[in-house]
Amino acid sequence: MDATADPMIRLDRVAKRYPDGTMAVDELSLDVPAGEIAVLVGPSGCGKTTTMRMINRLVEPTSGRIYVGGEDVTVADAVRLRRTIGYVIQQVGLFPHQTVASNVATVPRLLRWERRRTRTRVDELLDLVGLDPAVHRDRYPHQLSGGQRQRVGVARALAADPPVLLMDEPFGAVDPVARDRLQAEFLRLQEQVRKTVVFVTHDIDEAIRLGDRIAVMREGGRLEQYADPATLLSAPATDFVADFVGADRTLRRLSVLDIDITQVTDWPVIGADRSGGDAMAAMDAAEADWAVVADAAEVPRWLSRTTAAAEGASGRTAADLAVPAAVTRSGESVEHALAGLLAHDGPGTIVVGADGGVVGVLTSGALLSGARRVAPR
Repeated sequence: MDATADPMIRLDRVAKRYPDGTMAVDELSLDVPAGEIAVLVGPSGCGKTTTMRMINRLVEPTSGRIYVGGEDVTVADAVRLRRTIGYVIQQVGLFPHQTVASNVATVPRLLRWERRRTRTRVDELLDLVGLDPAVHRDRYPHQLSGGQRQRVGVARALAADPPVLLMDEPFGAVDPVARDRLQAEFLRLQEQVRKTVVFVTHDIDEAIRLGDRIAVMREGGRLEQYADPATLLSAPATDFVADFVGADRTLRRLSVLDIDITQVTDWPVIGADRSGGDAMAAMDAAEADWAVVADAAEVPRWLSRTTAAAEGASGRTAADLAVPAAVTRSGESVEHALAGLLAHDGPGTIVVGADGGVVGVLTSGALLSGARRVAPR
């Protein structure tokens, strides 16, 4: 397998039956496109971990074929294969009597990398996962928090720049706050490294947040549905999937549904240094009760007609009179926009582009209308 590529993973009718006749995985077929995160989710005993462990041959399939980058890994050398696949588990599995740097360097040592190259790579990866090399490289695992140990585990898995990353409930053993941060950090990291990832979890919310695609499995290793999060939430394929994602899937869907940019409307926008009278004139011209106060150096804010009228002769600028507003960037979720709308005054959420410039306003009505639309299949 070419370690410089981002290979597709393909499972073709893969099955695992144990000697006692128990079917752990039942003829599972799915593709994980290069550079994407596929999350395997389902109740305990549904074959999630077994499926993942068959990809790196820690468990041998009974039948079927598994391809990574076009290579049939079921006939490849297992030891060589595992050195080209990163592996992160829930309990991390760091060597307790080795330093952080030594733990991260495990695979480069096995590959007989030159010492200077290994040290450079270790420092690069610690920085990448948000750990200062100068502070952490010589520490031991017991001197780290649970979240820090998980970060070291991810760094170790990435050390030899594997094209594929397998992650078995990697954030399940940390507290909810640390888990949320690790999930956010992992998504940031994936934006940079773009690995092909198979991620196992029992938590549907984690699956929705992290997965480009989600495979819902049930007892006996049977695949119920494999789809992107929006489709899974808006159109569950079976009653089992509907029950598993929960009756509140409509609310969950808001986290994966982008705001409908076509519903954005123009709104009076005035400079932060303009007067209250100027703001009134802009609102009169637009027949609006609010104006957006925009300044290149500041987050856009709202100014109401009531405030502008009361303070128009005071000499105070629009920036002095404005109040914080809900601000949403193009491409952010409906959930994010609604949360902002509920936390701030104003007639809607101000939408800004990548450059921070005001694109327009999503009124509360338009935002709710967008939330009701059917997710694309």
